[in-house]
Amino acid sequence: MQEYVFKNNKKLRMGYTTGSCAAAAARAAARMLLCGKPVSEVSLMTPKGIRLTLEVLDARISPKEASCAIRKDAGDDPDVTDGLKVYASVRRSAEPGVQINGGEGVGRVTRAGLEQPVGAAAINKVPRQMIREGVEEVCRELGYEGGMSVRISIPGGEALAEKTFNPRLGIVGGLSVLGTSGIVEPMSEEALIETIRIDVKMQLAQGRKYLVLVPGNYGLDYLNDYHPELLRRSVKYSNFLGEAVDAAVEYGAEGILLAGHIGKLVKLAGGIMNTHSRNADSRMEILTAHAAVLGADQKTAAALMDCITTDEAVEILEAKGLLEGVMERLLKRMEFYLDHRSGHSLERGILVFSQKTGTLGKSSDADRILECLKKEIE
Repeated sequence: MQEYVFKNNKKLRMGYTTGSCAAAAARAAARMLLCGKPVSEVSLMTPKGIRLTLEVLDARISPKEASCAIRKDAGDDPDVTDGLKVYASVRRSAEPGVQINGGEGVGRVTRAGLEQPVGAAAINKVPRQMIREGVEEVCRELGYEGGMSVRISIPGGEALAEKTFNPRLGIVGGLSVLGTSGIVEPMSEEALIETIRIDVKMQLAQGRKYLVLVPGNYGLDYLNDYHPELLRRSVKYSNFLGEAVDAAVEYGAEGILLAGHIGKLVKLAGGIMNTHSRNADSRMEILTAHAAVLGADQKTAAALMDCITTDEAVEILEAKGLLEGVMERLLKRMEFYLDHRSGHSLERGILVFSQKTGTLGKSSDADRILECLKKEIE
């Protein structure tokens, strides 16, 4: 595929999703079944409006079934599914319409809260629509009015799924067939945000009312000291705190416990909801401002501004007797911005730590939210 996007001043080649591969393979297999002869390529219009012309691989035809594969091309996106073959097998069916199921290497949904119901193949809504519409179009073109049964398979998908979020989300036995636009944009933030939203929805679908939000693995390690079972309740939001809070509100959470390293959460005290360094930093500016309000002299302020890491800044604040006061002020600002983002619709507790010092501070409701979480576990 020779379509490009520019991200961070780099020209990056776009690719196409597993959903596009599945839809193209099903379209080609349906044509082969009804015509009785193989095809070498297939054309597919994606929801994004980009038309793909893809090579058809491993074409096989019998009187009852036709199958073929499309090779996944993720472009310049670091996708574990890049290069995999996505197969579709198509049979005539006595049942009207197009029935879609998953075979080898396609995961099965085992937990409520995902887009597909428990027990269904992990083929999401848009890919299902693309598969169905493509097969229906071929049937109309060739004058076939009966039903069609489509099975999507991804050999090797079960092993690769262990490198994805699927086991955590309750999708077992293989990969998900994904894609809302049909096109892979390298380093897509949209895909990561959607994963976070799904995780939030899944957690709340279990009948829970309280969520644990952590930026990453440091937060998980920290929570392990409080209660190992909390790890199962946690949602890793990466840098997308605002979107995680939005999802918690949308899906009906009563409260959240936010636990993170000072290097991430200090940005929240400045109202920064996307904490990636390329989006915003201001860690030292925020720490220095609050230290100055508490009486830090010019030399201390300059030393804080020159710090590379927040752990280094914490040491300076502790040495100057300012750490406790700064943390109290930061936590109040964090509460303010969480309330603002949620529209005051969530209870919230906040735990802040550093690698060297451990717990640096707790918000006023942190212990109460912790107890609510523990009661839900029990």
